[in-house]
Amino acid sequence: MSLKRVILKIGSNSLASSNGGLSGVVLDRLAYTISAFREGGAECILVSSGSQAAGMSKLNLTRRPQDLIGRQALAAVGQGILIEKYSYFFAKYDQICAQILLSPTDLGAADHYRNAQNTINKLLKMGVVPIINENDTVVVDELCFGDNDRLSALVAGMLQGDLLIMLTDVDGLYTANPKKNAEAVHLPRVEDIAAVKDLADGQGSAVGTGGMITKLKAAEMAANMGVPSFVTSFGHIGDLVGILRDEWPRGTYFVSKEHKLTGRKRWLTYGALTYGQIFIDAGAKRALEQKGTSLLASGIVGLEGSWDRKEPVRIVGPDGEEVARGLAELSSREISEVIGLHTDEVLTHFPGLTGGEIVHCDNMTVF
Repeated sequence: MSLKRVILKIGSNSLASSNGGLSGVVLDRLAYTISAFREGGAECILVSSGSQAAGMSKLNLTRRPQDLIGRQALAAVGQGILIEKYSYFFAKYDQICAQILLSPTDLGAADHYRNAQNTINKLLKMGVVPIINENDTVVVDELCFGDNDRLSALVAGMLQGDLLIMLTDVDGLYTANPKKNAEAVHLPRVEDIAAVKDLADGQGSAVGTGGMITKLKAAEMAANMGVPSFVTSFGHIGDLVGILRDEWPRGTYFVSKEHKLTGRKRWLTYGALTYGQIFIDAGAKRALEQKGTSLLASGIVGLEGSWDRKEPVRIVGPDGEEVARGLAELSSREISEVIGLHTDEVLTHFPGLTGGEIVHCDNMTVF
């Protein structure tokens, strides 16, 4: 398998030592592996949890606080410790690393998204290993990635990676939880991720936030952006570089979709922060899903939220399910004036509007 760019994600549970804090052995193996990938000709981006685990150790805590402010305080204490330790171990292998803290708002605006993309690409060209984590000290529960599995998929799509590797405490997906069921069968390859979501079981560890279900969702997200994923145990990290020679350790490979989303539609689908909802009737839903048409005012039945022209919105069908996302050609106030009107009437109402579409198909992703 020809790999030029690999995104490697590791969680808090894999990084934690038995007596609390961060494991130097794990960090060393991780730095060595990424160095080996780079020597093999593959750029490597690391998406790493661990700031809260590091903070717990520094503050002598045995469990994470349940409140948001407490978790943010842990992250504030631990983030500096995390990047300091990474810098030390990467230096052992003549590698320079850089810390990048992201929040959904950093990826939600198109210009911020492009800036993050350009910065990371520049670091890679400079031979630096980007280490990405969610900016836990400033995000709020209502507006966060939730876990770094999702963040790693967004990064993989944003940077057009060749492979997303997610390290966890089990060596891939099984037909049942192998820790609870001795008859669980390992699945080495998954073509249809939606068909196996029910197999995921359990939440994360005491220091982590993810679980197998979050990895399946991340793998599905990455697949839709044209990036395959591989989930394996951290115990196999020494064998990961063999992937460059098409020698795969035990794990589960998730096949990517054949037709990947373009840059703008990728951002619209997974990165963009939406400002409201446009509710449409059954006829408009069929037109979007079956014909790939633009959204016209005649199919709109209602609005929720407030936005300006060219801002992202959700498009919701009569069953309450999200049908699509796109950039609105008109503000929410302007659309409220033309709900249900035919296109020629919309153009009469807004003579400067080109085409009369409310959301153009070129600026829309249909789910």
